[in-house]
Amino acid sequence: MTIRKNFLFDEKIVEHLEKIAKSTNISQTRALRNMIEKEYIEVSKKEKLEAFYAIVGTSNGLYVGKSIQSIKANMDV
Repeated sequence: MTIRKNFLFDEKIVEHLEKIAKSTNISQTRALRNMIEKEYIEVSKKEKLEAFYAIVGTSNGLYVGKSIQSIKANMDV
């Protein structure tokens, strides 16, 4: 589904957008879409790293005093 959005840009930004689109031989819409997707990928990576670091170390001490052999012995395998 395509949704139409209206944005207000300064003249300088519009000139930059026009130059980017012209120099890459793509539409201004495509140029904006590419820039947004590129930025979104970076934001997404940052969010995933923050979530990862939030859980790192949460299982420290979970198996203190236990050996692999004792854990295996208590498994229902």
